[in-house]
Formats: sequence, C-alpha cells, structure tokens
Amino acid sequence: MSQTQTNMDVEKVFHMTGGIGETSYARNSSLQKKASDMMKHITIETIQQLYLTTTPRSLGIADLGCSSGPNTLSFIKDMFDAVEGTSTKTSVPGPEFRVYLNDLPTNDFNTIFKALPDFYKDLGKGSKGRPSIFIAGIPGSFYGRLFPNNSLHFIYSSYSLHWLSQVPPALYDEHGRSINKGNIYISKSSPRRVCELYLRQFQEDFSLFLRSRSEEVIGGGKMVLILLGREGPDHADRGNTFFWELLSRSLAVLLSWGEIEDEKLHSYAVNFYAPTKEEIQEEVRREGSFELDQVEMFEIERSDGAKDMSYGTQVARTVRAIQESMISHHFGEGIADTLFDNYGRLVDQEIAKEDIRPITFLLVLRKIMI
Repeated sequence: MSQTQTNMDVEKVFHMTGGIGETSYARNSSLQKKASDMMKHITIETIQQLYLTTTPRSLGIADLGCSSGPNTLSFIKDMFDAVEGTSTKTSVPGPEFRVYLNDLPTNDFNTIFKALPDFYKDLGKGSKGRPSIFIAGIPGSFYGRLFPNNSLHFIYSSYSLHWLSQVPPALYDEHGRSINKGNIYISKSSPRRVCELYLRQFQEDFSLFLRSRSEEVIGGGKMVLILLGREGPDHADRGNTFFWELLSRSLAVLLSWGEIEDEKLHSYAVNFYAPTKEEIQEEVRREGSFELDQVEMFEIERSDGAKDMSYGTQVARTVRAIQESMISHHFGEGIADTLFDNYGRLVDQEIAKEDIRPITFLLVLRKIMI
C-alpha cells in the first residue's frame, strides 16, 4: 500500500508556514486576526471576571494552537492589559502571569521567541522594570495532556479546534484510496458514510480535548474557544465546506494538466471538521467536565481584500499558509504556486456568482467545581 494521508503522521507534518516570508502564516493571518478582534470583547470580559472571582497570585494562561504569527503576542498583550486594568480599578494586587504557547512540534516557535525582547520592552513602557510575565513554548498536540494538574486558570484557542488529530482512518479502503472519490473533504457528492466518519473523529477528538483540559484547569477556570463551524445539518453548505470544494476543483485542474497523479489526488483528504452548535453542545454535555456558559455564532464580514490583491487571492494565501505543509508532503514541493493561483481565481469567480458565508463559533466554558 502506498504512503497515503491516512498513515501520514499529522503531528509531524502539519504546521502553518513559518518565518516571515511572503507565503508565511505571519504575513497571511489577517483574516483570523480580524475575526478574533470582532470577538475580543467577550474574551476580555471572561478573563476579567475570572480574575476578580479567583484573584490568584500567579495567573496561568495557555494559548493552544498559537502558530507563529503576531496574533498570539497580540492576544497576550490584550489579556495582560485587561487584568492589569482590572487590578488597578479594584485595588486588587496584580498577579504574575504564566503564559504557555502551545502548538505542534513542527510549529515555528523561533519566530515568536525572536519577537519577545521587543514585546517585553513595549509591554513595560511606563512601568518600572520588566512586567511580571513569563512566557514559554509547549510543543505537543492538544489532543492529550500538556500541563500539570490544576495549573491553569484560563485557556484560549483561536481557529485551531476545527483541525482534527487525523483524517478518519476508515475513509480509506484496503488499497489506500479514499471512499470519498474526487473530494478532499465532505461535498454534495460524498457518501453519507464520509459525513459520519468525520463527525465521529470530531467527537473523539473534542471529547479528548475536554477531558485533558479538565485535569489541567482549576475548578471555576475558563476556556474561550474559537473555531469554524456550520449553521445547519447540511455538511455541504456554502460556507467553510465550500472552500474545500474549491480546493478539490483546483487539484482536479492540476490532474487534468498532468501535474499530479490520479492516485495521489484520490488518496488525499484534509484533517478538518466544521461542527454545528448542537454537535458541540452534545459533546460538552457528554464529557461532563465543563459548563457551556456562552455560545456565539459569527459571520465574518467579507472585505474586498488588500489594496494590491483580490479577496480570492487573500483567501488563497491564507489557506496556503495553513495547508502547504500537508500538500507539499503528499504531492511534492512544486505545485503550490500553480495550485493556489488557480484556487484564488476560483474563489473570486464563485464570490461573483453568490457569496460564501463561513461561520465561526465562540464558546465560553467553565470548569465545573467538584
């Protein structure tokens, strides 16, 4: 059996494109930043309330799926400012901050670490000495334990939990070919079994995530989780799922040009799932360690792209920064430029016909006191 993505180790291969080059995640994560900023007020209110009710001397915070761009340092500054501001207003002594940045071992942590000296300097402006904040990188999958028992007060994860720990293994037959022929994710032509396999993988992964965090978060601690999802029961909607449909079409074009092999195309699938609100709620209820205090659904307003690029090109660069590691590993290094040029054009063509409406969920969860 040939090497397929079903036995590709996601933890060793999957990562956002590192560095600060033109195709890096650091340069192509503005869509995620825009979405997180829309919901920032909820995140800030959550950590302020948590701080006032727990008033810890040492506040443990983790960003799970931090990647390598500027967004994680922006999040740390927002949390620091929120807690320090609350401390000043209430005359409660400010805590020291323990901040843990987590992602898969292949993540480019060095880009973050190189930015820390300037970050500390900016954070300490107007105060005496360096602020009491300690930042560390924690490599590893969040589908499993990462931290000691009861060591965290607040967990944040932005645009990470829709990534599965693996492509559902049963998606492949004994010859390594996908039963979801011609598709890299769920589409209108996908057999019902494909939807069931992806849902089951999400349930297993999300339950393991909650169970692992329940050991690490103190009673009454909070989590703010932001992830892509879908609005209704139809898996093949014109939202997040449709972007994968367009990437499937772009790969099919390369197949017709002879730039990729048929076997390679029919053995590729993405480790992604866009759940509904009900699927999320059911898994939280079933696992039982957290109370779901708040669920918000957002539809991110589409911009017309940057000055020098269309919306389709902006989407293509974002998806490339996320998917290039997996695509290059599977198909080879040489196809990315052509593939994502085609993809950007397809997104622009479809947007001109009818809007694409990707849905985002924000969850606020509270660890149940035992």
